[in-house]
Amino acid sequence: MPTSSSGWSRLRWPIKAIIIAAPLVAFGYFVIEKDIFNSEPESFQDNPGQVSETRNSADDKPATTTKNTTGELRTFNFEPEKPVNGELKGIVEVGATGFNSFVINMDKEKRWEIKSKDFGQSLVYEGLATTDDIRSGLKKYIAAMFDKGVKSKNVHFIISSGAQKEPKTTIISSELKKMGFVVNLVTPEQEGKLALKSVLPASYNESAFVTDIGSGNTKISWISGNGTTAVETPGAKYYEKELKDEDVFDQVKSKAAQVPANKREVCFIIGGVPFEMANQHRQGNERYTILKAPSSYNGDKPKMKSGLNIYNAITDATGCDTFVFDWDANFSIGFLLGLP
Repeated sequence: MPTSSSGWSRLRWPIKAIIIAAPLVAFGYFVIEKDIFNSEPESFQDNPGQVSETRNSADDKPATTTKNTTGELRTFNFEPEKPVNGELKGIVEVGATGFNSFVINMDKEKRWEIKSKDFGQSLVYEGLATTDDIRSGLKKYIAAMFDKGVKSKNVHFIISSGAQKEPKTTIISSELKKMGFVVNLVTPEQEGKLALKSVLPASYNESAFVTDIGSGNTKISWISGNGTTAVETPGAKYYEKELKDEDVFDQVKSKAAQVPANKREVCFIIGGVPFEMANQHRQGNERYTILKAPSSYNGDKPKMKSGLNIYNAITDATGCDTFVFDWDANFSIGFLLGLP
C-alpha cells in the first residue's frame, strides 16, 4: 500500500533520533567502562627509560632523585629556602692548601644563600711565601668582601683543623692578630659538626649523614638525638705521611661503620676530591650533583687516588649509593650559621 508523504514525514524524525543517539550511548558506555578521562595513555606517561625515586614522608619532603636505567645520570631536585631580609656575612678560611673566602646572605632563621666564593692557591705551605705575602693575600680577600657590601663587623676568619697541623699556621695566625682580627681555630670534631650544619637539610636529619673529605683529614658526621656526632679519619693527602692505602681503607671503613643504619639513605658530601669528581659530570649550574660509584672515576693523581680510596671505604662500610655533592656548603659557612 502506498504511504502518504505526511506519514513518511512522521516516521523520519524517530529514525533520525535513533541514528544520532546510538553513537552517543555507545561512547558513554565506553567512558564508564574504560574511564578514559582518568587513565593516561602511554604517549603521555613518563619516559619508560627513566626511573624516579621520590621521598615520601609525613611532612612531604620536596627532595627527589631521578636516574635513567643505565645509572649514567642522576639528579637531586632539592631547593633550600631562600633567606628573607638577610644580611651579608663573610669568612676567610685558612685551609691546608691556602686561603678561601665565602660571602653569604643569611637571615635570622639561618636560611642562607651563597653570594660569592673564591678559592685561592697560596704558596704558604710550600715555604715560598713571606709574611708580606700572607698579609697581601688576606687584605685582598677582605677588600673583595667590602666591595660586595659586607660590613667589617661581619668579616670572620677561621683556620681549619687540617691547616693547624702545618707549621706555618702559627705565622698566619700571628699576622691576623696583628691586623686586629680574631682567629677562630676548630678541631676535627667541631669541623665535622659545622660541615653538617651547612650541608644537611633539616628534612634529612633522620635519614642521612655528612662526609667532608679534606686534604688534612676526613670528617664523617650525623645527627644523634639532640646533638651531632662527628668522627675523624685520614684526609686525601695521607700519602704524604707514607700511610698505606689498605690501612687507611680499613681505618675509614671502621669509622664510617659507626653511622647508624637508619641514616645511610643519603650522604651529603663536600671537600676537594668530591669537588673534582662532581666537576667531571656537572649538569650546568645545579646546586647539587650526585656522584657516581668510586669505580667510575680515574685516580691517576696521588690526591685523587687517595680520596677515591676514602670514598670507596665509606661506600663499602655504609652501603649508601646516593652521595650528593653540595657546590655551595662548607664547614666555614657552618661557622657563620652558628653565630648569634
